[in-house]
Amino acid sequence: MNRRDLLATTAAALTAAALPAQARPSGASMPQTPPVPPVAKKIPVRIEQLGRVRVDDYQWMKDDNWQAVLRDPTLIKADVKEHLTAENAYREAMMASTLPLQATMFEEMKGRIKEDDSSVPAADGGWEYFVEYRTGDQHPRYMRVERQGSWMVDGEPVTKNFVVAPTPQLLLDANELAAGKAYSQVSAASHSPDHALFAYAEDAQGSEVHQIFVKDLATGEVLPDPIGSATGNFAFSPDSQWIFWTNRDDNGRPDKIFRRPARGGEATLVYEETDDGMFISVGRTSDDAFVVISIANQETSEARIIPASDPTAEPVVLEPRQVARLYDPDHWGDRWVIRTNADDSIDFKIVEAPTATPGKAHWTDLVPHTPGRYVEGVALVKDFIGRQERADANTRIIVRDRAGAEHEIAVDEPAYSLSLGGASEFDTTVMRYGYNSPSTPTSTYDYDLKTRERTLRKVQEVPSGHDPADYVVERLNAPAADGELVPVTVLRRKSTPVDGSAPLLLYGYGSYGYPMAASFSTNRLSLVDRGWIYAIAHIRGGSDKGWNWFLSARRFTKKNTFTDFIAAAEHLISSGHGKAGHIVAQGGSAGGLLMGAVNNMRPDLWAGVIGQVPFVDVINTMSDTSLPLTPPEWPEWGNPIEDPEAYDYMMSYSPYDQVEAKAYPAVLATGGLSDPRVTYWEPEKWVAKLRPATTSGKPVLLKINMEAGHGGASGRFDYLKEVAHDYAFAVWAIDKGWERV
Repeated sequence: MNRRDLLATTAAALTAAALPAQARPSGASMPQTPPVPPVAKKIPVRIEQLGRVRVDDYQWMKDDNWQAVLRDPTLIKADVKEHLTAENAYREAMMASTLPLQATMFEEMKGRIKEDDSSVPAADGGWEYFVEYRTGDQHPRYMRVERQGSWMVDGEPVTKNFVVAPTPQLLLDANELAAGKAYSQVSAASHSPDHALFAYAEDAQGSEVHQIFVKDLATGEVLPDPIGSATGNFAFSPDSQWIFWTNRDDNGRPDKIFRRPARGGEATLVYEETDDGMFISVGRTSDDAFVVISIANQETSEARIIPASDPTAEPVVLEPRQVARLYDPDHWGDRWVIRTNADDSIDFKIVEAPTATPGKAHWTDLVPHTPGRYVEGVALVKDFIGRQERADANTRIIVRDRAGAEHEIAVDEPAYSLSLGGASEFDTTVMRYGYNSPSTPTSTYDYDLKTRERTLRKVQEVPSGHDPADYVVERLNAPAADGELVPVTVLRRKSTPVDGSAPLLLYGYGSYGYPMAASFSTNRLSLVDRGWIYAIAHIRGGSDKGWNWFLSARRFTKKNTFTDFIAAAEHLISSGHGKAGHIVAQGGSAGGLLMGAVNNMRPDLWAGVIGQVPFVDVINTMSDTSLPLTPPEWPEWGNPIEDPEAYDYMMSYSPYDQVEAKAYPAVLATGGLSDPRVTYWEPEKWVAKLRPATTSGKPVLLKINMEAGHGGASGRFDYLKEVAHDYAFAVWAIDKGWERV
């Protein structure tokens, strides 16, 4: 039996199991009655906070032992597991008619992936590193091959030419690592600077609790005593003798940086962060001159540095943290180069400072602040700086030499994604960048910063075929209530009419300053090729139009995110790209908060709402200091434990708390049992409250992956099945498929 047959058989069995015994069909003439949804028990819990009282009927769904469940999902409470299992069964029974469509979409999506694929090799010293997939592989194989041609090592040229091409060396087969496991994800992998060791971090349950393994590349041996309870972040010291990593505490937070000999030995505490509201990580500067410990939340940061010449030294503060000031340092051979929003540089600027005195008193502008030109990131090689800038929801790359001369890598399209990949070695004149658009597959280029010549290294192949000329990409600007213009990227086939008749999927996120790139996705074509219009709303809360676009939709202006999304939908309706009640809204994580909010605010606009791992229980989550992301995210949302105004404002939009009797659209909420970011009980509670409240008769469904976390399934094909499921729900919602169940 193949996997598709197994899915169909399982769904059929669950359909029968969800029916009352007397309603199960025993013959062809017996009519089938609709599946009966689970009814969640109510155990009212009265919560008094800041003189305000709320009652939560479904707090029992949160497992008091959730920290242990993250590391071992089998420890989930029996009544919670029973309810989640019943919810999954009900959803599968309700959506059983979509199984052929799910299977078809999955095969389409799989057919657009080049199964035997590999990345463009990244050169570093005498080696080139890459990842490859073989036909049928769910997971990548990490590889390297000896480098041919000429390059620089310690300022001296090296040349190697082989008569016979060298044989690639396998560093890690993640398929073997995943064998026999329900979930396995390699979150980070890196070689040591001397190329003798290879380290990788595996998350084996979806909870983002990692083990870090180190492999001796001369012997092929995975060294004993892997590092446990790690975030997945690690770095070798520049001399390759030590490995640094970030610890994950019992509440799932990064709290300490440790160091030990790279080949194993006693661990030494390097740094401990006492503020629960800060994230920490460790890395090396581009020139391998320093190890850098980064400490930051959404609005404040600090860096501590360790010189490469003394990797066991105590870390030294580069510039003390100051609330609402961010800075991100790198070292450029003879000086520091720092991206920062200091001095009211809302869209960031780039400064430089002497190596020995890197504090702010010694910062001088290298690239001054320009309002509306958001400096997203900086990449350094020996004699050049590349920077990525964003404006009006598009990106551009600027190259600067040591003399200060600049030039731009430009693109002339209405909506696109241009991404600076930087370089994997310091002594080079070549940086890598990628380009795509909603209709155009990714092209990867190597760009010589000195000669300005670009070399096309790879064009994303779509084996089943794809012609960009068959599609139209548009950039619209939706007027918000306060006069701001919200960019909206639209993708459709040329043959799709713009008269309101086409179904529309509108995607949004709008939090943490993360922009939504106008990028290419083969998966979306499974909707677009069926006559759908796919749109991305570049709403406030992201940085699509600069950092101020983010600042204008957080804390007490967070509702701008939601009203921008509604404005985008209304503009698409007025322009003929959709019509009310014929739109499916989709968003995940903090974008799931967006889904919950617009579901409450304007349920009439949507045929369906897909909330993927949705952050919907805002007040309860942001009041629970034990949860991994609560203290670090108070700068984003506010602190409802201490601030009455924050409590009241958050309560006014919290999707779970604002559910009331009204005609809601069809809703699909998804989650992962071992998700540390948006815990499983958020979508579970939302569905439990939403289902009895809706007056529309439209279904409210829950899909909990019992073997994964925030990112869903780990295998590249298993993940496609989840995408196909969600898109099939969108089609089902537009077609009112539940009426035929």
